[in-house]
Amino acid sequence: MIALARESRGITQLELAEKLNVSTSHMSRIEQEFIEVGKHHLSELSKTLNYPEDFFYQEGENLPPAIALRKREKVAQKILIPIEAQVNIYRLSIEKLLKAISQHDINLPVLDAEKLGSPAEAARKLRKLWKIEKGAIPNLTEVLESNGLLVVGFDFNTDRVDGMSILANGKFPIVFSNKRSLGDRQRFTLAYELGHLVMHLQTQPSFMRDISHEANEFAAEFLMPEKDIKADFKDGVTLALLADLKRKWKVSMQALLYRANDIGVITDGQKKYLLSQFNSLNIRRREPSELDIPREQPMKLRDMITNYKSKQRLNVNQLALFFNSNEDEFLSKYS
Repeated sequence: MIALARESRGITQLELAEKLNVSTSHMSRIEQEFIEVGKHHLSELSKTLNYPEDFFYQEGENLPPAIALRKREKVAQKILIPIEAQVNIYRLSIEKLLKAISQHDINLPVLDAEKLGSPAEAARKLRKLWKIEKGAIPNLTEVLESNGLLVVGFDFNTDRVDGMSILANGKFPIVFSNKRSLGDRQRFTLAYELGHLVMHLQTQPSFMRDISHEANEFAAEFLMPEKDIKADFKDGVTLALLADLKRKWKVSMQALLYRANDIGVITDGQKKYLLSQFNSLNIRRREPSELDIPREQPMKLRDMITNYKSKQRLNVNQLALFFNSNEDEFLSKYS
C-alpha cells in the first residue's frame, strides 16, 4: 500500500525517502516488508502522500489492467505508473463497496472473434444480445452500465492515455475513460475497451494477433454498423458530410472517414486526399468546437455510493474514510 500510494502521487522511492529523511535502502526495505513501519513514519507517510493512515492497512495488491489499454503509440512509464496506481486504488475502493452491498449482476458474454469470423461479427453479435436498436447508440455509457459494467470518468493528467479496464474481485469490469477526452473520443474509447473485454479477456488470444487492431475494428462496427451507415455515404464523402454525420453518429469526423474507407465506400487515395484537407484546415488534431459531442456522464457507481451512504446514514467525511480517502479527494473522484 505504501508503494501504491507513492506511485499514485508520481513520487519515486528516492524522493519519498528524502521527504521522510531516511535512506533509499531503508525505504526499499519498508516497501518490501522486510522491516516494520514505525508509528512516526506512518504518520509522516500519511501527511506526505496525503492519504489517511487507514489507507495503508488495506489488504490487496497492485494488479495490471485487465487487457491492453487505449493510448498513444508511445507513452512514458513515468506517465503510466501513476495512472495504473490510481486505477488500482479505485478498484480497491469499489471492491470494498461491493462487499458492503449486494453484488450487482453483469451481462458480459464471451465472444471469440476467431470462431465468429471477425471482430466486426463479434460487435454485431453483442448488439443483438444486448438488444440494441439499429443505427447510432444515443448513450453508450448507459448501455454499458445497464449491462453491469462500471464506468468511471477520471483525469489521467495526460491526453496520451484514453482509457483502460480492470476487474474488481476478479470479475466485475471497471472501464476508465480520460475526463480530458471529448465526447466522441470518450465513446470510441468505451467501445474499444468493451471489445477487449468481450473478445480477449477470457479467450486467451495468441501473441501473434493484433488485439488493439481487433478492438478498433470491434468499436467501429459497434458504434457505426456497416449495414446502417452505408446509406449515409451513398452520395460520396465530403468534409461537410462528415461534419453532419458526426452529429448523428456521435463519433469523430476522422472515425467516420476511416469507416467509409473500411467498408469500401471510398478508396485509399480518396481517404488520403480528405486527410490532407483535414491538415490544410488544421482540424486533424482538433475538430471544430461547434461540432463537439458532449461527454456522457456515468451514473451507476455514483448511485451505488449514494444508496450506501443513505442506508448507512453516513456524512461525507465518514464516507470518505470508508473509502480510505481524504474528503477533498473523495469528492473530486466520486461526486
